[in-house]
Amino acid sequence: MSDALDDGLVRCGWPTADHQYVRYHDEEWGRPTTDPTRLFEKLCLEGFQSGLSWITILRKRENFRAAFAGFDPEAVASFGEADIERLLGDAGIIRHRGKIEATINNAQRMIELVEAEGSFVDWIWSWAVLEPVRVSDADAAFAGGIPALTDRSTALSKDLKRRGWKFVGPTTAYAFMQSEGLTNDHDDTCFAHAQCEAERASFLSGRTLR
Repeated sequence: MSDALDDGLVRCGWPTADHQYVRYHDEEWGRPTTDPTRLFEKLCLEGFQSGLSWITILRKRENFRAAFAGFDPEAVASFGEADIERLLGDAGIIRHRGKIEATINNAQRMIELVEAEGSFVDWIWSWAVLEPVRVSDADAAFAGGIPALTDRSTALSKDLKRRGWKFVGPTTAYAFMQSEGLTNDHDDTCFAHAQCEAERASFLSGRTLR
């Protein structure tokens, strides 16, 4: 368990002593997100995180927001070659052409998904899970038996790819599900576990899951 702030709260083991990381764990990770723009943003940032540590992305998040018009899908969907060159020259973000182009593509695909499904929030939350999956530590992303991917995240990834999304593999999809509250992977002894579960229960009440 982490005592990163030495404040008496029992946390998951993964936050470091970095206060920004601890604040992310305490206030964001695992808490239900119901804003479509923030959901889109997180899917994009998880794609940028691929091959890197999340703290690297977290420290650059405000730069990403400025560079990608606040991750407004309509705005990002209209980005052209000049925007790609601008982003490739922006030292405040991850300058990876494939990931930049994937973000623009995914904004276009999100607009199509909303047209087809009616609500990005409702569609995303239909993938929520009631009980988290636990595996042996040898197969886990973190200690405590939290997996790197699940059957559910694999299915979500497959559906997104079928719709033309990019950089949304099963591991990326599961990291997204964890962070946005579609599953509750806080350690049972973490102070945030019960809070997140209560928030999830309230939001999931009456919803139809896949």
